[in-house]
Amino acid sequence: MKSILSSTSLDSSFSVSKRYFSWKKKKVQEQDEEKKEDEEEEDDHQDNNEEKILTRFNFSSDPTRPDHFDTGQVMKKKKKKTIEKIRYALGFSNSGLGFRVIGTLFGNRRGHVYFAVQDDPTRLPAVLIQLPTPTSILVKEMASGLVRIALETAASKTGSKKLLEESTWRTYCNGRKCGYAARKECGEAEWRVLKAVGPITMGAGVLPAVVDEGNEAVGSEKGELMYMRARFERVTGSRDSEAFYMMNHEGSSGGPELSVYFLRV
Repeated sequence: MKSILSSTSLDSSFSVSKRYFSWKKKKVQEQDEEKKEDEEEEDDHQDNNEEKILTRFNFSSDPTRPDHFDTGQVMKKKKKKTIEKIRYALGFSNSGLGFRVIGTLFGNRRGHVYFAVQDDPTRLPAVLIQLPTPTSILVKEMASGLVRIALETAASKTGSKKLLEESTWRTYCNGRKCGYAARKECGEAEWRVLKAVGPITMGAGVLPAVVDEGNEAVGSEKGELMYMRARFERVTGSRDSEAFYMMNHEGSSGGPELSVYFLRV
């Protein structure tokens, strides 16, 4: 009797345990299936989002289909912009001029004034402008201590020319219109003058007249050649505006102030 009860008790206990673990196993399986379904739905959602993003930026998830977005072109543009920023930080622009340049005003007493800009006194000028202002008038203006020369060009802003490459300029001296200036190529006569004043960092003076046969040049029968040479600070406002400010020696005062502005209007 005791053994029967004992056996029945064990069987009953084993049956309950078996049913419990079977139910628990079934519960775990259901949870795993639900989790798997949730993960699949999440993956599908991510795939859909990825497709939307790729479509928005014209990319294709299909490796056999060429993308409409030219990454090579974008990289070239980024590289070009980076180079331009580095050149600007180092003090160079598209014209090859830095922030500090050498400016020379020269001309015969009875002639017109030239304005030359050099980054190196041993090289040809990057800019050579023949101003309409007579040398004698500019000397009188300089005596007043303040000279502002504004050069304006009405060339199209959408053109491919750089500002300092424009050929014709409407000129104002201290607010008064004084004719039209013209960009010139540096000839032998102009280069001879620039070489003569090359060793001079800052100063003004007179060079003797030089007669050049067959060439009506600077320093000929028009009289002695007057010059003024100094370092200028170059300031670029935009692709349509630049300015050159004459720099006086440190500690010096009372000298003339000269500024030359280039504007595309």
